[in-house]
Amino acid sequence: MCEHASSHIPPEFNQLGLSDDVANSHVAWDPGALPVARRLADDLDAVLIFGTMSRLLYDCNRPPEAPSAIPARSEVFDIPGNTDLTEVERAARVAQIYTPFSLALTEEISRHRETLRLMVTIHSFTPVFHDVEREVEIGVLHGEDARFAQAMMQAKPRNAHFCIRLNEPYAAADGVAHTLDQHGLANNLLNVMIEVRNDLIATHADQRAMAQFLTGWVKQALDQFNHGEDAA
Repeated sequence: MCEHASSHIPPEFNQLGLSDDVANSHVAWDPGALPVARRLADDLDAVLIFGTMSRLLYDCNRPPEAPSAIPARSEVFDIPGNTDLTEVERAARVAQIYTPFSLALTEEISRHRETLRLMVTIHSFTPVFHDVEREVEIGVLHGEDARFAQAMMQAKPRNAHFCIRLNEPYAAADGVAHTLDQHGLANNLLNVMIEVRNDLIATHADQRAMAQFLTGWVKQALDQFNHGEDAA
């Protein structure tokens, strides 16, 4: 899963009134996340669903009732094209972007339900947020179901040279667990969100290396989780 895979804004939205730099920056999408998600899905023989439009148009990891689903401001940037939207305009965004994404995910889960065990969502985050440098390099996040996030922390590779933390740089209280709860927990799937600092996945080589690291880690965590269930 990769909700924030694209910075694409269709022409009819006039780039939401943003400069090219802002419209292509991390506020509009998660740079590097999709290539990592693709390789992870290939390595795990998994189904991949990803967003095809900028999260500034609609953040597919937010429910329609959340103000942050169509933000009027993101970090330090005002989003003119999202200011003072009417209920009709917001509903149109939901119908155009969120509903098809959510339905596609629901259909894929239903189609593969007999073999599905785990949902993993891949995101990236900026090294500096509101002028504060972030030490964390990989975050393991959970929503209402913490089981697999905890399993991943327990299975953290001993030789990992990354700064890895639970529920950083975001947590469910920040509103980031919608997909995990709505489609993971609701379908009795183990679920976890993995956040990677985007300077670590800026090149193809870095993306390959990160995907390889995550693949081994996820497999180890799932094996240990299944072993624990069997023992119980």
